[in-house]
Amino acid sequence: MSKSLARVTAALHAAGLDITPLEMPDETRTAQQAADAAGVHLDQIVKSILFAGASSGHLYLFLTAGGNQVAPDRAAALAGEPLARAPIDQVRAVTGFAIGGVAPVGHLTPLPIWADPRITAFPVVWAAAGTPRHIFPISPADLLRITGATLAPFTS
Repeated sequence: MSKSLARVTAALHAAGLDITPLEMPDETRTAQQAADAAGVHLDQIVKSILFAGASSGHLYLFLTAGGNQVAPDRAAALAGEPLARAPIDQVRAVTGFAIGGVAPVGHLTPLPIWADPRITAFPVVWAAAGTPRHIFPISPADLLRITGATLAPFTS
């Protein structure tokens, strides 16, 4: 088991959840790939989108329904500063995950997190589990609880 997958699994279990990430036969780097692999609606995939503060350099995490896009102006208003795409090396250093496998839990460093209200429309959503082939199912309520994410309208 990779260190990334082990960290996600440990975070889920530490939160009292009996969830084991599933390895898919094909890559799940994109929301569409993950939805196809899990056999679910695109919006049931939770994308972990990271932005860096233009002045602070801090990372901000936005958990977005698979079919939605983050609206930069809305996200910046929540973060309190202009945002830019987070550099790949900073994403790995702060979260411990590579792009395409960033999980909503198990980060090396705590982050401010916001969640797209769209994900609450489903009884179960799926998220990356730290690798490009692993995803896990979780109820939106449990995802919000274990991430500490704040629901906010930040999509376009």
